[in-house]
Amino acid sequence: MRHWLKQIRLSKGLTQFQVAEMSGISRSYYADIERGTANAGGSTAKSIADVLGFEMSLFFAQQGRVSRQKSKKSA
Repeated sequence: MRHWLKQIRLSKGLTQFQVAEMSGISRSYYADIERGTANAGGSTAKSIADVLGFEMSLFFAQQGRVSRQKSKKSA
């Protein structure tokens, strides 16, 4: 889940429907993006970022992603 996206939206006092409408996408697609079950492509990420007032690079940042690879043990 993209908690940061939901927090930004709520801080602006907007509903998912409002953000989706202003971004030119469906509310269900926006909800999937916010939940993390869909990824926003470049133009969609830019539209959402413009509506909510943040840098679109947040969608593509590696922060907070957990690696599922096991770390190698030092010998």
